[in-house]
Amino acid sequence: MELTSKQRAYLKSLAQKEEPCLIIGKAGCTPEVAEAAREALLARELIKANVLKNCEEEPKEIARLLAERTNATLVQVIGRKFVLFQQAKKDSKITLPKGKWE
Repeated sequence: MELTSKQRAYLKSLAQKEEPCLIIGKAGCTPEVAEAAREALLARELIKANVLKNCEEEPKEIARLLAERTNATLVQVIGRKFVLFQQAKKDSKITLPKGKWE
């Protein structure tokens, strides 16, 4: 899903208030982490993750990989934290602002 800058800003503002619900440790982006992210996205639609300092992979790379593996959209990466979004197909909790062409 491609986000407009307005939609991205809206999601960033929602994520700012949230605590990370996914912690990625030394093992990095394992299939178990991807499954945990997928489950969290199904439950919440918007998740914040934290990459611990002992993880050898770069946070941007982990965020990109997780977004790819979960079919989510990478909203932002700041330092060792990142935000992913995947809108629910039914009964979405988050309503994105409309873009210019929508």
